[in-house]
Amino acid sequence: MSLHADATAVLRHWEAPDPPQDTLRQHYLAHLTSHADATYRWCRPDHLTASILIVSADHEQVLLTLHRRIGRWLQTGGHCEERDQHVAAAALREGREESGIADLLLVGDEPVLLSHHEVPCGPVSPAHHLDVQYVATAAHGAEPVISEESTDLRWFGVDALPEGTDDSVRALVRHARRRLASVVEELR
Repeated sequence: MSLHADATAVLRHWEAPDPPQDTLRQHYLAHLTSHADATYRWCRPDHLTASILIVSADHEQVLLTLHRRIGRWLQTGGHCEERDQHVAAAALREGREESGIADLLLVGDEPVLLSHHEVPCGPVSPAHHLDVQYVATAAHGAEPVISEESTDLRWFGVDALPEGTDDSVRALVRHARRRLASVVEELR
């Protein structure tokens, strides 16, 4: 299956948590329908990206990266690559590359949220990332390593995010906590 086909299938079957997220889901599907290259950075001005919020094994902390270009604390993630066959795999790859943590466990097969945001991405402005956001847990004792894309990389308490963290990251943390709580409940 191609990355484009996987993204389409994932978004068709994903149950959005609220009406605004469902509107985004429909927008992403329309973009995929009208752009054969929608999953790659050369699709202008908008393209799908994949990100992953990394949560500590005890679910008490999240790993955020101080993005070198953007200058804000964000979850790990970025552009899909031609070798990616699944959106979730692209998110995991990005998480591993940006955190230096190889042992990440995806929590559920479906996204947690979608985020549509403007970015300084290439020669066309405005450009937007149509981000498909997942959550993963790190193994106990996981030690992150700063990548070239970051100026800092740190664990923060889920209730103690750094000052200036934007609403999209805060929403992702809230929804990730709900996903984790539901998975724990299912295991009982």
